[in-house]
Amino acid sequence: MGGSFSFVDYSRVIKVMENYNLYLIKNLLALTVIGFIIAPANVNVTKDILTKPIPDVSLNLSTTEPVDLDFDAILERGSIRVITNYNVGSYFLQGGLDRGFEYEFLAMFARQHGLTVEVILLQPGDDPVEVLNRGAGDIIATNFIKTSLRERQVTFSEPYKIVDQHIILPDTSQNFTSLAQLDSIPISVQRNSAQHEILLELKEQGYAFTIDLVSPEFDKEALVVGVAENRYKATIADDHQFNAMKTYVTGVQLGPRISEAVQVGWGIRQNAEKLQKEVDKYVYGNFKHDFKQEKIWKSGYFSLLEQRYYHNQTQIEQYRNDIHELMYHGIFSPYDHLIRPAAEQAGVDWKLAVAVMAQESAFRPNAVSVAGALGLMQIIPRFSQISDEAQLMDPEINIGEGMRYLKKHLTHYSYLDKENQLALSLAAYNAGMGHVADARRLVIDSDKNPNDWEAVSEALLKLVDRKHYQHARYGFVRGTETVDYVQRIRGRYKTYQAISQLANNTARGDVEETLLAMGKMAGK
Repeated sequence: MGGSFSFVDYSRVIKVMENYNLYLIKNLLALTVIGFIIAPANVNVTKDILTKPIPDVSLNLSTTEPVDLDFDAILERGSIRVITNYNVGSYFLQGGLDRGFEYEFLAMFARQHGLTVEVILLQPGDDPVEVLNRGAGDIIATNFIKTSLRERQVTFSEPYKIVDQHIILPDTSQNFTSLAQLDSIPISVQRNSAQHEILLELKEQGYAFTIDLVSPEFDKEALVVGVAENRYKATIADDHQFNAMKTYVTGVQLGPRISEAVQVGWGIRQNAEKLQKEVDKYVYGNFKHDFKQEKIWKSGYFSLLEQRYYHNQTQIEQYRNDIHELMYHGIFSPYDHLIRPAAEQAGVDWKLAVAVMAQESAFRPNAVSVAGALGLMQIIPRFSQISDEAQLMDPEINIGEGMRYLKKHLTHYSYLDKENQLALSLAAYNAGMGHVADARRLVIDSDKNPNDWEAVSEALLKLVDRKHYQHARYGFVRGTETVDYVQRIRGRYKTYQAISQLANNTARGDVEETLLAMGKMAGK
């Protein structure tokens, strides 16, 4: 998918949704449920600067030393951890499934190396560089713009976007042509964002405007909308973002340019040289640029993602609508209204139940496996309390049976610590308690701890080998599938927990209260 290249003009305008009013209303609705995190972004300053003082507002910089964790360890782990934000440009859920330009672009890299993707969502106030360096994630993928400060903290991948940064102003303002005309105008940005950094660079040059630091719950898009509605006097955005937003945001204009030809790439730990090499090879295979000729070449796959999230109106509607309609369709899946009460009655965390459903059926109620498992939770009829197989295709009945199975396994391993209880329960849900018991007996024979999932997972992998499964009570099992199953669900469950935390951090009650809160935060 990444082999053929098509020429793309450097100045091509990105087009997105047309209906701004609908978009804004739905975003406000979604904000009460999931919240927005600011995607960092920043650039280099032009030379047209005056010498006047501005308020002293410093950046909080990460001092965490990077852990020793490179690509070999990632391959051994079997997953790559992406540090990102919950928004339409980076990562979001659509119908319970993982979406987003940054996520899908990285997911292809992961697939090429036999890796799964674990999503590490940034919470308000999190420093992505600190999260990266302490080893909680492996790659920062948040529309991460290269700056001189960030280059001292992380290694940037080959770029996959080239942008110019501009001041964004109300279209009722005069036609500003230089930064010298903006002395008295407060410019609203998020603390520690790339925009914050560029303004501080301007301060060092002696420029005299005011830095207005806003709540971390608002991203660049919300700031541009705020300028359009006169809640902010000015903000900063890159030309690609502005060209996309101006199709559905009215009342703003592109002001003076403050940087040009800025590179957007992924952030990697400075000591992860092998990972950097593999990432650079992948990115350059999908996006090539010629600064002198101002030309860009993109692979077919990269162009497909851009069409999906930025260019093609029909695809944008298809892939982005759910993020704005979570108030009505549930945070995680189309079946939240069924799974939440069923999970509560069974005493199971509903977010875990949704993670299992996503892996089992990808939320397809009519799913049937080659082994005869049915429905959303993939229930095997002979193990079900429901005698009529046709009833197992009913989502509510199927979910009820799934909760019973999941609770049974969680109870069986309840004497273990939470992490091992969860892992062994998921393995049993997938492969059956008998095969898990066989694996644990192999662990005992190896003088290891049968209550430790890492040891049990190694034993499950052995049960594909005849010399091991011929002596096992339940025989052969596809241990690789079970180990992968557990890893994927645990990763998805952590992502759902993070999204839930975002909801708790940003919830404002009903929509009316949210609108009021936004007005107060904007200084109304």
